[in-house]
Parts: sequence; structure tokens; C-alpha cells
Amino acid sequence: MTNDGVEIAAWTDADRDEVVDFIVGIQQGEFGLPITAADQPDLSHVDGFYRAGGGEFWVAREDGGIVGTIALVVFQPGHAAIRKMFVAPSHRGSVGLAATLMTHLLHWAADHGIEQIWLGTTSVMTTAQRFYTRHGFTSVAPEELPAAFPLMAVDSVFFHRNV
Repeated sequence: MTNDGVEIAAWTDADRDEVVDFIVGIQQGEFGLPITAADQPDLSHVDGFYRAGGGEFWVAREDGGIVGTIALVVFQPGHAAIRKMFVAPSHRGSVGLAATLMTHLLHWAADHGIEQIWLGTTSVMTTAQRFYTRHGFTSVAPEELPAAFPLMAVDSVFFHRNV
């Protein structure tokens, strides 16, 4: 899938180091989150964490460099959680890469039997929260999350939508 010169493809082992640097750079550099690559073992084990359960991890590239990521982890039949949705500052807003990544994920989910999608984010990511609302997600209280939802320590705001 493409978006104006951006290619979206499934993650490969060759993407590992660049994806880790991209994501941790945004988490720490932009949002000041106290999180490291070691705190996110899923980034080193994409096949085991995402794909083994029926999910996927996508990387958006432009001119060979990573400009976005998004992943889906299936945590119980028909239910999945969005993870690792990050877009480079140069590709946010009117560029539409976040919407393209979300559309890609939603189509893939529908084609793979996912009926409900959940996600957690941090309170400081207010732009992301507005984005999720615009894309059909509804805010939910933590106690509304399924028991098997893969909760991240930094998540404090949660969303849900039917596929």
C-alpha cells in the first residue's frame, strides 16, 4: 500500500534496529516518556509477539527511511489491540500518513476476522486521542477493557471500536 510516495509493508527482520530507534526516539525525545527499548521486548520479537497470535506489524517508508509504524496484536479471538502507532513529525497532519496507516490496519483486521479493536495511549498524546476519536474510536474506562487486554504501564487513556 502507498501514500504519496510512502510505501507501507509488513515488518521484516531487517527493519528491527531502525524501527527501535524511530519509536524510542519519538517516545523519549518528543513525549519525554521514561521508556527504553528494553522496556519493549515486542520490538525485538515481532514474529513471536504480533504474528504468532495472528497479528501484524507494518512499517511505512519513504526514500528508504522509516516515517511511520503501526501494529496489531490479537489478544483473544476476534479482539486485537493497536500498538506502536508512530508517525514522523514531517508526515503528520495534512500529509495523511496516520489515516493511511489506520485504514490499512482496519482493512487487514476485517479481512482476518478481527471484530473489535482496543488501544491504550498516554495522557500526554492528546493529538493521538483526537485522531482516534475521528476514526471511530470511543473512549472507554480502564475497567471496561477485556481481562486479556495487553496493558502497557505507560497507558492511561483507552479506546475501542468495532471493525
